[in-house]
Amino acid sequence: MTSGSSGADTGFTALHLVQPIEGGVPRVVADLVAAQAAAGLRVVVGCPPEGFLAAAAVRAGAEVRPWRATRQPGPALPGEVRSAARIIDAVRPGVLHAHSAKAGLAGRLAARGRVPTVFQPHAWSFEAVGGPMAAAARGWERWAARWSDRIVCVSDAERATGVRAGVRATFRVVRNGVDTGRFTPSASQDTGSGDGGAPLPLAGLGRDGLDLDAGPDTEAAPVVVCVGRLCRQKGQDVLLRAWECVAREVPGARLVLVGDGPDAASLRAAAPPSVLFAGAVADTARWYRAADLAVLPSRWEGMALSPLEAMACGRPVVLTDVDGSRESLPPGHAERCLVPAGDPAALAAAVAALLRDGPGRAALGRQAHDHVLSTFDVRLTAAAIADVYREVADAPHPERREPIHQ
Repeated sequence: MTSGSSGADTGFTALHLVQPIEGGVPRVVADLVAAQAAAGLRVVVGCPPEGFLAAAAVRAGAEVRPWRATRQPGPALPGEVRSAARIIDAVRPGVLHAHSAKAGLAGRLAARGRVPTVFQPHAWSFEAVGGPMAAAARGWERWAARWSDRIVCVSDAERATGVRAGVRATFRVVRNGVDTGRFTPSASQDTGSGDGGAPLPLAGLGRDGLDLDAGPDTEAAPVVVCVGRLCRQKGQDVLLRAWECVAREVPGARLVLVGDGPDAASLRAAAPPSVLFAGAVADTARWYRAADLAVLPSRWEGMALSPLEAMACGRPVVLTDVDGSRESLPPGHAERCLVPAGDPAALAAAVAALLRDGPGRAALGRQAHDHVLSTFDVRLTAAAIADVYREVADAPHPERREPIHQ
């Protein structure tokens, strides 16, 4: 794949190996796959066939090879590695691009340096666990770096976390991007309040045609949305603790949790009536547009996708100060929009202050929208990934160095 080639004239093949298949990672991969297919590459996705990623890849013009892998390592891992190796043998890719910890584990064990390999952690696995498990995960990442021609991090902070953990590799930072044609402010929307603080009413059932399950003041009630997998990483439990204070400070305010996950039942049990659970939805853009403010109180990230989507829709965001958050915000937003992770009081204060400040929200929303258009368009991401592929594909690469289990 020489510099400037589109892929169409070279027959270049990119193989994406992906697990998980829910949450932000498959959305990132789906947008990247669509951009690559449109550019003329042969794109193959190896992933579990259930979930939206396989269907989205087919719609984008990519091939899908079923790879039945669980999200967590376990007794099935040897079979998953053999299955990944068979996919590599059948596809014969110019580059293997393994996404997230599980695919990074199985994919690199399957390839072991015989094809150019790009690993993209999408947040490091050792941040998700503690004690001996974290030490084991750090040890694996150090070892597996030998089978990673490039490690792609989505933020400078994520790269720095890997370096501190002792991962010695050739890193490239390629920030996440969003489809700015799909994530946009609504046509009639002014990205905020125009009347001194009252939320803009939106037409339809609830807002933007969504059933927000409220009383007669639905259109006037301030709405906060949190889009993400319902799990410890995303910190919705911290948000619910903060929401008690927000609800007192901003009467009538309502919180919508969009997504599903392992913590759904416990979060529902802890939530007051002013919290709506929307579940997993196909079109998150409508929920961003229906909100006055988006929040993501993560405990760790690489660079979260949902804040970028919210900002593309003209919504300001409140984030916790984890990897990627500062880099995703427009200049000057950190003072009002960034809080320490795991601090319900600070989170509540930031959310309540913005809900009371309609003109401030409007200004922040406009700045956020412009910032995403200039910095986080998925086409910029795809172009940067193409540069990474060219680097690894054009470099001299040894033949298959280690046996692959068939």
